[in-house]
Amino acid sequence: MRALCAEFPGSYWRHLDRDRRYPEEFVARLTADGFLGALVPEQYGGGGASLSAAAAILEEIHASGGNGAACHAQLYTMGTLLRHGSDKQKDLWLPAIAAGDVRLQAFAVTEPAAGSDTLSIRTRATRDGDEYVLNGQKIWISRAEHSDLMMLLARTTPLDKVGRRTAGLSVFLVDLRSVGSGITISPIRTMINHSTTEVFFDDVRIPADCLIGDEGSGFRYILSGMNAERILIAAECIGDARWFISAARQYASDRVVFGRPIGQNQGVQFPIARAYLATRAADLMVKEALALYEAEDPCGEEANAAKLLASEASWEAADMCLQIHGGFGFAEEYDVERKFRETRLYQVAPISTNMILSYVAEHVLGLTRSF
Repeated sequence: MRALCAEFPGSYWRHLDRDRRYPEEFVARLTADGFLGALVPEQYGGGGASLSAAAAILEEIHASGGNGAACHAQLYTMGTLLRHGSDKQKDLWLPAIAAGDVRLQAFAVTEPAAGSDTLSIRTRATRDGDEYVLNGQKIWISRAEHSDLMMLLARTTPLDKVGRRTAGLSVFLVDLRSVGSGITISPIRTMINHSTTEVFFDDVRIPADCLIGDEGSGFRYILSGMNAERILIAAECIGDARWFISAARQYASDRVVFGRPIGQNQGVQFPIARAYLATRAADLMVKEALALYEAEDPCGEEANAAKLLASEASWEAADMCLQIHGGFGFAEEYDVERKFRETRLYQVAPISTNMILSYVAEHVLGLTRSF
């Protein structure tokens, strides 16, 4: 992975960022070399690897100065299809994904009126004979324009008609190439180049066999996917932190002020050392979460903790690196400002720091629910 990333240096990512362009060449190379099919079982033509392999892939992309957001959804959505998809769905899609003929890059959960309150989503999927009819709106759906398949969470039973709020949600694997004119994808320009969009569904008809698992059980199905997402995002943050620490160490060794390298000063050394230690500690939590996920043991606490600790370690490293570079850190050619913007996202997405703290307070420490 490191050798592949060396062929896509900072200049490649800078030009993409400047032009708001999708890294088509990079993703095509990852696909051709089998990295995006790493989690597909060997019987379907994939690598048959574990989530740890996916974490290593994404960590190395970020540590090299790149960004895995262009392709990471294909890795973290895979668990929902592998664990809960039918044999027919697996036979249809997994070989095509492994071969690179089909991309599974869009994960549609968030809505404008729901945000982190997933159980309040309003997008409806109504059964009509051998089809479901989709109506609603999703937001912050990255890569929808560059994906063939979308993993979609929708309500099949209204919230006021279910006994438990977690009931009545269903997961669908939607072929975006065949839905016709009822779907509208609108790009959203943001401070980072993530190909982010808003997606509208207006009487979109999909075959009933797009449903994954049982109708109404979708929230349970995507929880494993959300845990995988948080673990893999945490791995990306570890990669970012490694990049910032390496860049800061190199700059501190090369930059001479008042006749000596600035890295000789403890005021420069200590922030780098602290960032390094925070990263090492967060990485241990990522590894624990990976071990539990792969053993199919409960890992909600560890997945959330890994995401929080790794994102905070990467942000500490980013702030340190920018400070050490001084004015040069704001210049595009050093890549610090780009990576600084990119890693800031993970304090907010795919789940905010405050939501993780609420989860730990309620579900781990047993404190009274706050909302």
